Amino acid sequence: MLISKTLKAEALLLLAAVIWGFAFVAQRVGMDHVGPFTYNGVRFVLGALSLLPLLWLGRRSAAPVAPNGWRPILGGGLLAGLILFAGASLQQVGIVHTTAGKAGFITGLYVVIVPVLGLFWGHRTPWSTWAGAALAVAGLYLLTLTDDLTLAEGDGLVSLGALFWACHVLVIGWLSGRHIEPVLLACLQFVVCAVLSLAVAVVAEPITLDGLWGGALPILYGGLLSVGVAYTLQVVAQRDAPPAHAAIILSLETVFAALGGWLLLNEILSGRGLLGCALMFAGMLLSQLGLGRAAPPPTEPAVIPDPALVGDERS
Repeated sequence: MLISKTLKAEALLLLAAVIWGFAFVAQRVGMDHVGPFTYNGVRFVLGALSLLPLLWLGRRSAAPVAPNGWRPILGGGLLAGLILFAGASLQQVGIVHTTAGKAGFITGLYVVIVPVLGLFWGHRTPWSTWAGAALAVAGLYLLTLTDDLTLAEGDGLVSLGALFWACHVLVIGWLSGRHIEPVLLACLQFVVCAVLSLAVAVVAEPITLDGLWGGALPILYGGLLSVGVAYTLQVVAQRDAPPAHAAIILSLETVFAALGGWLLLNEILSGRGLLGCALMFAGMLLSQLGLGRAAPPPTEPAVIPDPALVGDERS
């Protein structure tokens, strides 16, 4: 029975990785119809709404929050939402100027950045993380730098976004230690990100019904499947999946991003780019295996119990 439960959990995690990987394709296609801030604003609204049933079920069995207990909850949601907004915005603007596959692999760098940044939090970083970081940096060089040693605009923005994703994981880990309900915190941060994204979109982007209708499928995919369904799969599956297995399975998101770009968008990587992807993926796996825990996906970051043990969000 235990093996059966484990296999089922790992199958659910694999499905989540597929959904998150192909979400990069949806994000790229959505840019043909709406602006990046409009896309993020609408999809995070949908993502927050998709978590309401989980939130309602959780609140039925949870103790009511004391009046003075809402301040840290709201403050934590605001802080997490601000960082989520920065990471999601840089990723979405950057993906306009790069491919879905490259964006997936570059975003995946956050799994190596998290334990490195953890040094400033007093966390111990094993040797395998440093080795993984070296491999990932070498892979990033091959994947993103051109022959004249310049960094493409889109790749640079997505790389900077990976730094914010790493900060987001650490902040969420710190907030989770304050015993804030994970689904409530996730919903609050999605609301904050949605409001900020839509505020920028109203000022900086044309928002039309035709554009929203034309981009309805990628927006719905990014909001409902990538946030709602895959988030739920992760929460359910990681109860029964071994942490090291979960880390490896969730990291396959980067591979599915490249596969989705190739199948659906006819994106092709050069031999140098493929070698870079292989080195980055090896670096991410080495870092995760050394730490032994899985973190949320880059497209939809969720909530983790201890950032010191993060190995792998989320979007």
